[in-house]
Amino acid sequence: MRKPKTLSGRTSASLDRLRQGSRNNPSAKTDGVPEDVGARLVWLRKQHGLSQRELAKRAGVTNGTISLIEKNATSPQVASLRKILAAFPISIAEFFSMTLRDDHQIFFSAQDLVEMGGADISLRLVAGQNRSRKIQMFHEVFAPGSDTGKQMLAHEGEEAGLVIRGQIEITVGKHKKVLGPGEAYYFSSTVPHRFRNLGDEECEMVSAATPPSF
Repeated sequence: MRKPKTLSGRTSASLDRLRQGSRNNPSAKTDGVPEDVGARLVWLRKQHGLSQRELAKRAGVTNGTISLIEKNATSPQVASLRKILAAFPISIAEFFSMTLRDDHQIFFSAQDLVEMGGADISLRLVAGQNRSRKIQMFHEVFAPGSDTGKQMLAHEGEEAGLVIRGQIEITVGKHKKVLGPGEAYYFSSTVPHRFRNLGDEECEMVSAATPPSF
């Protein structure tokens, strides 16, 4: 599926040890819970009704930092994570032992969808906290001029989608077509592909892919 550009981060050995410690702690409530930092931070932020921007302001970090951590695109140093958690406030120990929503949630409000995209391409993931799901479903909004990148995407699986409003240019291998409202696509994700909004209006879509890449 389409992935926004991210910055690679250095893994923190200290944070990894803390994470491992929570797994080995018999009192930690982790049954059916994603143990990654990103999912935990998303859940905690939403429980407090905060946007990424609001949390970043409270913690004194950039919005991009929060976004990268929530996508698991970077592993924060212990000091950085402590600074962010102080905005709630919650300790690191509590952060890794808290119980999140389980994998059995059936219905999701708009606020439950997890934002995995960026400023130009919004990718709101359904059941983002469910680590046992076999399908990835997004509500997507492409800003005018947005593009998944000149480098074509390719990965295992299959994907499909339906355009709700606006138009999107989709390139799949040697095939290229502009789709409008009510039109759809389906292809093997192993074929190099690209998505572009060449119009002056937003394009809104619903898409699905399997297996999940988020």
